[in-house]
Amino acid sequence: MVDRLSELLSGKISTEPEDLVCYGFDASGLEASPVAVVWPQDVPDVVTIMNFALANSMPVIPRGAGTGMTGGAVPSKGAIILSVEKMNRILDIDKENLNVLVEPGVINGRLQRELERHNLFYPPDPASMNFCTIGGNVAENAGGPRALKYGVTRDYVMGLEAVLPNGKVIHTGVRTAKGVVGYDLTRLLVGSEGTLAVITKIRLRVLPMPEDVVTLLVLFKDIEQSGNAVKQIFAKGIIPRTLEFMDGEAIKAVEGYKPVGLPQDAEAILLIELDGPPAVIAKAAEKISAICTALDGEVIMAEDESARRKLWEARRAISPALYHLKPTKINEDIVVPRSRIPDMLKILRRLSRETGITIVNFGHAGDGNIHVNLMVDRNNREEYENAQKLVKEIFETALELGGTISGEHGVGLTKANYIAMEIPPVELELMRKIKSVFDPMNILNPGKIFP
Repeated sequence: MVDRLSELLSGKISTEPEDLVCYGFDASGLEASPVAVVWPQDVPDVVTIMNFALANSMPVIPRGAGTGMTGGAVPSKGAIILSVEKMNRILDIDKENLNVLVEPGVINGRLQRELERHNLFYPPDPASMNFCTIGGNVAENAGGPRALKYGVTRDYVMGLEAVLPNGKVIHTGVRTAKGVVGYDLTRLLVGSEGTLAVITKIRLRVLPMPEDVVTLLVLFKDIEQSGNAVKQIFAKGIIPRTLEFMDGEAIKAVEGYKPVGLPQDAEAILLIELDGPPAVIAKAAEKISAICTALDGEVIMAEDESARRKLWEARRAISPALYHLKPTKINEDIVVPRSRIPDMLKILRRLSRETGITIVNFGHAGDGNIHVNLMVDRNNREEYENAQKLVKEIFETALELGGTISGEHGVGLTKANYIAMEIPPVELELMRKIKSVFDPMNILNPGKIFP
């Protein structure tokens, strides 16, 4: 069958062992070998692949850059990996109507830089923005630090072109600022983790570039005071564009990996950014500084763009830095109401002490999204199994506090067995039926989301 597909996609398919290895895993740490990797270059190529896969009952796994944390791009048995990396054109920048049309393989950071040249701004900024694709962002409904003020990927997707598992091409959404005709298939496809259709074009809403940006770093000796600072900032009616936090373990990991001069005796750091008219954000920065200082926080303002970039490099260095602590990282992205962040952090600290498992926490304090990282060695069977049990307890705690088991990483493979903890049976069955309507033969990313 692969030989026949090779005839249809000459020069766009590989079964070489090195390619099968490189495309058999994602950032979750899970891995499996596909039977082939295909690189479509246009919509007809995707249609050809889906028609062939349907006729031969071969699973197809759409893949962006493989930066997903939950195994969404890991192949199932006998699967073809469909990599969109060669469909990477920015097709249209409409400055008058503030939108842009792109192919799914466009790198998020590249789009950001291109828009900046036109004085335009695309807010969603995952930590992997310099190598993750817009198609992957759409499939996972990616967020990022700026989601606090500006929202997540779903809030910017105006319309999509996609290929269904039966090879038919659909177009969803509108090019206008408003549109309420029929069911909103666009929002259904965003966050569907590649289980319903292969996205081939994306129209995104963009914004004018903010006038100015102010970045503050606040050091706390008491992690609870950092949580109190977050609550008081919002109580004053201030909405920063980002409000990130790192706990003491995250600070130590970064300084051991990519030193930027963060004090390793701090229990918590808040990285706060404001954007807008200079006079407005200067006043807001003064209020935030007063709040944090009153709570024994040490406030440092980035003096220039270079200093600002250095602070963000530290924030984005956390994930790679953690692998220097232990070889295996179990990364979960729970969300709790922001007022319950101190409670959740205290519980996580207690669980770490009781189990002896290092837990490193960082994330988006402004919207309650905590990236909980359990640092273990997969080869230590007892430690790894204890960590897996701990994951369930962490999820239960997040739900008890009124939260969710995933804020931006999705379900994929790693959270499929936990989805019923959050989604009731009737709603879960509706989701299964939606999957069967789009993909009755279950060839598109099978085994993901649903246990």
